[in-house]
Amino acid sequence: MQISTYSINENYAPCQLTAYVADPGPEMPYNAKRPVVLVCPGGAYYLCSAREAEPIAMTFYAKGYNVFVLNYVEKAELEYPVHLRELAASVGFIKDHAEEFHIDPDRIFLIGFSAGAHLAASMGVFWNREDLYEGTPYERGYFRVAGMMLCYPVITSGEKANRGSFINLLKERANDPKWLDEVSLEKHVGPDTAPAYVWHTADDPGVPVENALYFCEALSAHHIPYELHIYPHGPHGMSLCDKQTGMPDPYVATWVDEALHFLENLS
Repeated sequence: MQISTYSINENYAPCQLTAYVADPGPEMPYNAKRPVVLVCPGGAYYLCSAREAEPIAMTFYAKGYNVFVLNYVEKAELEYPVHLRELAASVGFIKDHAEEFHIDPDRIFLIGFSAGAHLAASMGVFWNREDLYEGTPYERGYFRVAGMMLCYPVITSGEKANRGSFINLLKERANDPKWLDEVSLEKHVGPDTAPAYVWHTADDPGVPVENALYFCEALSAHHIPYELHIYPHGPHGMSLCDKQTGMPDPYVATWVDEALHFLENLS
């Protein structure tokens, strides 16, 4: 395995990616063209949680994916839509270097946690939005991903919002109804939204479970493939739900295998 960090310095969205890439070889022919998981850790748009970065990368790497972890909060003053442009730039970078990274550019999946899931879902919803391509070398459609995994996601800016995430995301615009509406993702799901695996806990004290429910209701209304798992109990930020990430729960930890099954069965 090669672990490398890339600084993507295009002026439209500078960002940093850490890549976990398998070495191809005659004894491991599968490694010649792996699918990809691109990780967006949580952290309320204030930081990127270490618990939802490398442990996630190593887990999905072991399951047959090349993995990239995006650090999208290098500077606390960044505000919407810079993080989304960072994620778009990362998708573009990975696709541009598909041969070098030994990946299938048509099998790029996003995974996000909490506010990182809001970022991942934003890309899943807005991947073809015209302004994302302004100032880039890419044609419309290039940022499309094959699917996404949303773990205890921040979705709505309404009554059930995780308010702190939207304050950090929007800064001085955090009370502006126009901008709050734009980042309330359940309102923007459409027929081209990426398929999604979503999980949450019913008594999550940090991000109300309604965030997952609202998003999946919108997916259902537009006939987008999705899978939703609501576990009855569990704190916010469970990550892998194991000892390594500090919140062991074997029952909730089943989300990893269920998510992988969902990805593998997407057409």
